[in-house]
Amino acid sequence: MRKTLWLVAILALFVISVAPQPTEAVNEDRFEPLRRFSQVLDLVEHNYVKDISRKELVDDAVKGMLEQLDPHSTFLSTDDFKEMQEATSGEFSGIGIEISMEKGRLIVISPIEDTPAYKAGLKAGDIILEINGESTQSISLMEAVSKIRGKRGTDVILTILHKDATKPDKVTITRDTIPIISAKSQELEDGILYLRLTRFNENTTREMHKALADYNKDHTLKGLILDLRNNPGGLLKQAVSVADTFIDKGLIVYIEGRDKASRMDYDAAEQATDVNVPMVTLINAGSASASEIVAGALKDHDRSLLIGERTFGKGSVQTIIPMADGSGIKLTTALYYTPSGRSIQAEGIDPDILYPFVAPADDKDDTDRFIFREKDLNRHLENNGHDTKAIAERNEKAKKMLDRDNQLRLGLQLVKGLPRIKEIK
Repeated sequence: MRKTLWLVAILALFVISVAPQPTEAVNEDRFEPLRRFSQVLDLVEHNYVKDISRKELVDDAVKGMLEQLDPHSTFLSTDDFKEMQEATSGEFSGIGIEISMEKGRLIVISPIEDTPAYKAGLKAGDIILEINGESTQSISLMEAVSKIRGKRGTDVILTILHKDATKPDKVTITRDTIPIISAKSQELEDGILYLRLTRFNENTTREMHKALADYNKDHTLKGLILDLRNNPGGLLKQAVSVADTFIDKGLIVYIEGRDKASRMDYDAAEQATDVNVPMVTLINAGSASASEIVAGALKDHDRSLLIGERTFGKGSVQTIIPMADGSGIKLTTALYYTPSGRSIQAEGIDPDILYPFVAPADDKDDTDRFIFREKDLNRHLENNGHDTKAIAERNEKAKKMLDRDNQLRLGLQLVKGLPRIKEIK
């Protein structure tokens, strides 16, 4: 204990020697909490009923400090840091779910499409009460992620309380490799393209541009429906480049931290890949973070009509800071603001037309509403060539999607009518 206090004292003297004329009282206040921490650390290390290493105690203290700040700041162990890098690169092993810690409860932000979690019926707003029989009440966000992830082919049992349910359900989900195909498309009518973004990883803009280019090879794009529903977000730069595709000039988003001088603006620039056709964007409570950046920019620039429900409301920016030992911290360093200067933190983006989703009468879970398979992907290998049968199958696919999705049906009608609506204005 004396050695620890001696080191703190030396550190205090060093800080005093380089600080610009600090008072003794100020420094006393500044280092008193460190002395208290050192005392508690020493007491626990020598008197706790179990033997715990100093490294483990300090790591846990750092975890607690960060997780008390907000739901998105957290400590990343070496394995956690590696997993986070994998999650944004396009593939990882797990069940495919985005989660957050809200008021001590583990909440589902959104399941990722075509993944085990999505197919098991997990939905935005579900509360995860247990993981493999262990309560989630006292674990950290990264610990929860670590417990849910695992080797392909293994099972994880989640106890889920669905929104508006009175009884929890136990759901067994088999882990799999989660390839993140982040941009998917489907022609709805001649010239009207449905474009769905499932999240914002390193490949999103490239995949989106490819989908648009492939469609333009054989068709003339007349209107676009951009679907951001249940997109949990991802990389800021990808959100900016996606929005830049539809906005030819002006501010897309800006971020600002505790120091007002730290403001960073992200502007649109005219480019060959710009898309200028009439546009409708679908949003809901599962549209979070990067999705809200895109939706907010499109709305503020009057570039797209927003349809659906209010978005999630995550308007904070996290910076991943690597540490020397291979671990890292994810720290909330700024808030982002729409071009009009509005922060949507804890507020969300309101649609221009509030239009809740109504599940088809024959399937209240509607788990196959957005399921895409190999045959639905652009430029997939045809089994019997490009013929009238393939065209009929695509038309039938679009019809089924429209039959089961009231928001998409409204979006189609509005995107077709937008040119005339603008004339009336």
